[in-house]
Amino acid sequence: MDVFQEYFLCDDCRNMDFARIYHFSMRFYSVNFSDELVYERLTEELYQCTGCKKIFTREQIDKTLTGFKKLRKVKG
Repeated sequence: MDVFQEYFLCDDCRNMDFARIYHFSMRFYSVNFSDELVYERLTEELYQCTGCKKIFTREQIDKTLTGFKKLRKVKG
């Protein structure tokens, strides 16, 4: 049985090490039936390359990792 391991690499510097960055915020909405504001707390998770400092979203990373699966299915 063959084993393959693919790493997500920074597309600028090819580094594979990343630091997690969080942004915390609150989003406020006004609603028709109340004078009160409705709000939700948001946490945005980003990943910064430790080499060149380029920032990636989780969606960008997941898209690349999904591409690895598709590539391996095609190659067999």
